[in-house]
Amino acid sequence: MDWLPTLGDRPGPVYEGIVEALGADVASGRLHRGDRLPTHRALAKALGVDLTTVTRAYNEARRRGLTEARVGQGTFVAESPARAPRAAAAGIEFDLSMNLPPEPVEADLEGRIARGLEGLRRDYGLTDFLSYQQAGGSEADRGVAAGWLRRRVRTATPERLLIFPGTQTALMALLLSLTRPGDTVLADRLTYPGFKSAAAAAGVRLVGVEADLSGMVPEALEEASRRHGAKAVYLVPTIHNPTTLTMPSTRRAQLAATIRKCGLLLFEDDAYGAFDPKLAPIATLAPERSYLAATLSKCIAPGLRLSLMVTPDRATAALLGNALRTVAQMPVPLMAALALRWMADGSADAIVAAIAAECAARQKLAAKALAGHDHAAHPRGPHVWLRLPAAWSRLEFAAHVQRQGLAVVTSDSFIVDGTPEHAIRIALGAARSRADLASALDVLSIALKSPVSISRIV
Repeated sequence: MDWLPTLGDRPGPVYEGIVEALGADVASGRLHRGDRLPTHRALAKALGVDLTTVTRAYNEARRRGLTEARVGQGTFVAESPARAPRAAAAGIEFDLSMNLPPEPVEADLEGRIARGLEGLRRDYGLTDFLSYQQAGGSEADRGVAAGWLRRRVRTATPERLLIFPGTQTALMALLLSLTRPGDTVLADRLTYPGFKSAAAAAGVRLVGVEADLSGMVPEALEEASRRHGAKAVYLVPTIHNPTTLTMPSTRRAQLAATIRKCGLLLFEDDAYGAFDPKLAPIATLAPERSYLAATLSKCIAPGLRLSLMVTPDRATAALLGNALRTVAQMPVPLMAALALRWMADGSADAIVAAIAAECAARQKLAAKALAGHDHAAHPRGPHVWLRLPAAWSRLEFAAHVQRQGLAVVTSDSFIVDGTPEHAIRIALGAARSRADLASALDVLSIALKSPVSISRIV
């Protein structure tokens, strides 16, 4: 109730200044989710403005998802931006099948987008971003991206880096440029479905390699490489999708040595590395053989369609640039410019930190709901890998919770070869709020305790 926005000399109408100040105070931690805000009249009196100005500001803040009104109680800082539910199949209330980053109010995405676009308009004019741009980014763009990424990927330099419209495009470009139909690429037996589909489209054969509690087994990688004459290996060493496993440094070094010994190329998918930045990617240990794709889709927002590809050298960067022109021409210029601006002014770091904190909070909810059940998780990861009781089949369990309004993904979507593990992936970030996630986890918890015989007759 004591909050007073600092308006200073903010440009534009006063009501917009109030909204911008509110967003900035939430992002900085001065305000927290659930904090009660002053009444319209109290704030108008404190600021010396008309009541209609504050009312307009509060309405705009609620429209952006910064606040929520509770009948008979007042106006409060919201938990996450209010957004309409994603299109889902009939009967699905909670869709936890797509691995999305959450949108905590602390990230101030709407405000940062508005300020970022206004800054681009002021500095360059928006129409400049509606024409063709250099594939892979200009030298200046690549310099900004490399500087931001280099803090945890020491091999990132402008001449070795390309800006792609998402990692899926980058993976497709890698396969088209560096493999031929019929070549073999190795991967974990459970792996990212997008790479499976890209390999199938490129006519590449995927072979699964054994893993243990530290990740892919180096001896198994060497044996598979020799047996199949493999060209490359695809790895997700940090917060693996779907198992959540993060390889320790020793295993990363062992795999780098094996990749060198076998003459393999490394395709490293760094989708979640920003949530565990202290671990060096495997690509930094064998840079002359490695292609690393660091996407913003899981740590900021998938709609930016931005992935940073670090290649072995200038020549391979040029080769991948040609492939990019073939498959997608270029990243979306306006989205790339916005993301690069965020990298330069510190906004990207602030957003990643807010999303990581929200993931951590959601992991605590999941740990409580799934206590006593066999599951794996990373403390700041966006998903959980849940191994099902023996009484359930995977498909029966997924069908059962779907009848209760909850969508999840079974291990069948991730299997490369062999028998799928008896498990499902739960995408915690896909829930619109912690309250929605808690409700979805209740559905899971009840289902896990339900006798399968009962579920079959429901």
